[in-house]
Amino acid sequence: MSERVYLFDTTLRDGAQTSGVKFSVADKIAIAAELDALGVDYIEGGWPGANPTDDDFFQRPPRFLNSTFTAFGMTKRSGRSAGNDPGLAALFDSKAAATCIVGKTWDFHVDLALKVTNEENLELIRDSIEECRRRKGEAMFDCEHFFDGYKANPDYALACARTAFEAGARWVVLCDTNGGTLPDEIEAIVTDVARHVPGDHLGIHTHNDTDNAVANSLAAIKAGARMVQGTINGLGERCGNANLCSLIPTLKFKLGYDIGMSDAQVERLTHVSRVLDDRLNRQPQRQLPYVGTSAFAHKGGLHVSAVERDPRAYEHIDPARVGNERQILVSDQAGRSNILSNFRQFGIELDAADKRIQQLVDEIKQREYEGYAYDDALASFELLARRALGEVPEFFRLASFRVIDERRWNAHDELVTLSEATCKIEVAGEQVMTVAEGNGPVNALDTALRKGLMGAYPALEGMQLVDYKVRILTPRAGTRAVTRVMIESEDPDGERWSTIGVSANIIDASFGALYDAITYRLYRQQVAARHAVA
Repeated sequence: MSERVYLFDTTLRDGAQTSGVKFSVADKIAIAAELDALGVDYIEGGWPGANPTDDDFFQRPPRFLNSTFTAFGMTKRSGRSAGNDPGLAALFDSKAAATCIVGKTWDFHVDLALKVTNEENLELIRDSIEECRRRKGEAMFDCEHFFDGYKANPDYALACARTAFEAGARWVVLCDTNGGTLPDEIEAIVTDVARHVPGDHLGIHTHNDTDNAVANSLAAIKAGARMVQGTINGLGERCGNANLCSLIPTLKFKLGYDIGMSDAQVERLTHVSRVLDDRLNRQPQRQLPYVGTSAFAHKGGLHVSAVERDPRAYEHIDPARVGNERQILVSDQAGRSNILSNFRQFGIELDAADKRIQQLVDEIKQREYEGYAYDDALASFELLARRALGEVPEFFRLASFRVIDERRWNAHDELVTLSEATCKIEVAGEQVMTVAEGNGPVNALDTALRKGLMGAYPALEGMQLVDYKVRILTPRAGTRAVTRVMIESEDPDGERWSTIGVSANIIDASFGALYDAITYRLYRQQVAARHAVA
């Protein structure tokens, strides 16, 4: 039977220390529910008594089916009893089922920050753990700056860890608080600690300041620790914490540990990663291992050909095991294998010898030379491919458009900028002219276009632009630079698609991306209607 390794998620506390991250109570409730469904052993919800958000959350947490809800705090203050300490009282009054308290284990900090003797600090640790056990049942101890403390005074750092264990701590967690320790040091030190504190009571908590948080966590597990702390997507202060999205599949699939999660639960990993980003309104990190959108993306033609024959050539695991999926990207690095693979994803079956495939490869390479980038705009690529096959009708034709920007002082003596777009389009055999104002020229153009199309195509109702990116491709050309515009759109059902436009004129590039976005929506609607009739 494989050995058990326990997972302790600190996203809702350590993650909240990430620059730009602010959890609301609703965010914490939603994320905690996702973590519970994923099946982590412990969910650290925050620090009761530290702020109103955490106080509120700890009084009305979601119902946990798989995880132990844990409150974070610190050892009691000097001069107070553990039963009369306000910080510990906040933990005991919360609805958490367990406590995890942090304490000093580096003698330098005992003297500098606590201003107590080394012996008194051991009493703070002992009394606090004993009271946490008495009041909450399960107590854990985070050994702050343990590895720095061990390097400076190994006997005292070990005494702190041993005191917490002897006082009844379920887990004694060794913290690489400043993230400066390297894997070989972690392994050697944890090996020594395991001689004093049993491995099945040892945990590891690492930061990513040397980009080694995951490696350091694995080194500690190798040395005997059997609990690991981390965050989803590696959120955390400075460079972040150990990324559980990397640790979970590595521990389960690569090293064969029992992490208390079924295969079906691990398949939720990518979903949980993206839910967290959505709640925080953050762009997902595309190249995160296992869960990033580029984690199983293949661009080089030779790579794609190899993956088609045997996925193990460039995929270390089946992406479906972590809820992700393979992507075959299309670019100027592409070959026939890329094109055929994408065709299959689109439901297009063509003979590999079809001359149109090579024509499309050549056209893509020429367009990429001009500035297009289809690996991030698959909707535009699908339209390009289907147009080459004669499958996409011309839903409307633009006769002309004009955009006017006006910056002036209004009647209230306020400086305002107004954008107005006029479009002439041919749709359903008629020429339609529309005028619309918007929050900027692209919004005005988008509004005018759809205003003219809505009568013929009510399916455009509810479609919205959710992201707009501009990149200057020839910066040395100054204001004559070629511009690439990427637009992400969303329909009322939540389906998203990305399109691209390129031009020396930013409004014209925006129109190209808008035109594809609208056409793609209409084409998909047409296909869906055809299938419904069939």
